[in-house]
Amino acid sequence: MVLSLPLFGGDAPGSKPFDASWESLDRYECPEWFRDAKLGVFVCWNLHSLQGVDDWYGRHMYVEGHKAYEHHVKAYGHPSVFGFKDFIPMWKGEHFDADDLTRRFKEAGAKYVVPIATYHDNFDCWDSKHHRWNSVRMGPKKDIIGMWRAAADKHGLRFGVTTHLARSWSWLQPAHGADTKGRFKGVPYDGADPANRGFYHPFHGEDVNHYPVGAPPAWKTQWMARIKDLCGQHHPDLLYFDGGLPFPDDDGLPGREVAAWYYNQNRRWNGGRLEAVLNVKKWPLRKNHGPFRAGMCVRDMEKGLLEGIQPHPWQNDTTVSSWFHRPDEPVRPVNSTVDMLVDIVSKNGNLLLNIPPRADGTLDAAHREHLAGLGRWMKINGEALYATRPWKQFGEGPTAVLEGHMNDRQLGLGAEDIRFTSSKDGGTLYAIFMDWPGDDAEVVIRALGREGAGRAIKQVVLLGHDDTLDWHQGKMALQVRLPARSPCDHAVSLKVAWE
Repeated sequence: MVLSLPLFGGDAPGSKPFDASWESLDRYECPEWFRDAKLGVFVCWNLHSLQGVDDWYGRHMYVEGHKAYEHHVKAYGHPSVFGFKDFIPMWKGEHFDADDLTRRFKEAGAKYVVPIATYHDNFDCWDSKHHRWNSVRMGPKKDIIGMWRAAADKHGLRFGVTTHLARSWSWLQPAHGADTKGRFKGVPYDGADPANRGFYHPFHGEDVNHYPVGAPPAWKTQWMARIKDLCGQHHPDLLYFDGGLPFPDDDGLPGREVAAWYYNQNRRWNGGRLEAVLNVKKWPLRKNHGPFRAGMCVRDMEKGLLEGIQPHPWQNDTTVSSWFHRPDEPVRPVNSTVDMLVDIVSKNGNLLLNIPPRADGTLDAAHREHLAGLGRWMKINGEALYATRPWKQFGEGPTAVLEGHMNDRQLGLGAEDIRFTSSKDGGTLYAIFMDWPGDDAEVVIRALGREGAGRAIKQVVLLGHDDTLDWHQGKMALQVRLPARSPCDHAVSLKVAWE
């Protein structure tokens, strides 16, 4: 494949630039800011925020018989008459306030914010120089990513972007179809109109929801140009691919080229320091989702958990409800989010938590309350998470956490389950009980006995509680008498100082 764009430029003096080889990318090291941050907020907000029905509405509305198709025909008309592109003028984001939203995310404890820059639907949410279907020329008439970037800078948060663009080449192919029965049988959907080709892509017949195989060089070159334009304009600290490295038929070569370019550019933006995080997924059971190689990026697990401490930093991206706002979708309890966050951090990971705004750019009451509840917990217990590292074991207790994608609502952790984190200097350990064990309860932590811990304890305190605790470190366990009431809702954190 011949590419017309330069892959690399110069770099900071004394540092060797990355190139697109696996061996070069293996030199990547995850920056400390990400390892210290622990919690970020993902913001799924775009054209899919309008319908409140399906996170893949832009594809499923063209699948005859699908619930999104049935809803669309009833609410808007047949997709030959009213297509997905016709939502663009309806999406105005009239009350979108990136500053207010970012302030709320920061108060909830987030250290980085990651909005969608472009979804599978091929609509860019910045002033795209290579694609006229963007939020500055159409719809909200705003540089949404630029507004998020400015708000992140104002509130001292790191800034990232997600791009789901590579899949759009095949993901949008149903828009070129037609009904197979009924009164609109054989009437082409609006994707078949040549005037809309720039949005829906040309018809090519590869109707799949994963990365396309056999996409032409022109599409790969455009993909690279748009990713570079996005990053060049807004200098993200984090760049997220929704899958492995695009494109699988090239063993992810275009993705590797962009990764190398991004790492080199990030060094320029940061005075020679590599501050970049590239999120890439490993989909072992999904065909054509692109290659993954541990160590050359930060692995992202979609709605996923891992069983034990990982050698490399990683991230779970998940949502408190649906990915895009749905009025009837329940919001997960704060307790569930807290348990998930603590479990992930104990295993060397971060949580990227999606909070979906309504189409007008505002949050509904349930999502605001979730952020506020999480913030109250983090004010007391954040010390046990921020800037910590895994201890020699992640925890103890009867509940096993199942590993894999799409299972992070199945934790089931309780008061007998404990997770451990450690300060970077090793002088402090935190033992986090996933629920309050009970008023005046005596708790036993087997891993912190003299034999298991291998060292003596100097002090034990409960975060959020001012009075002295009664405790004893025996040979086989640490015993602690808890106070008459919990200092917070949800999990509680013991701070253990070593001799």
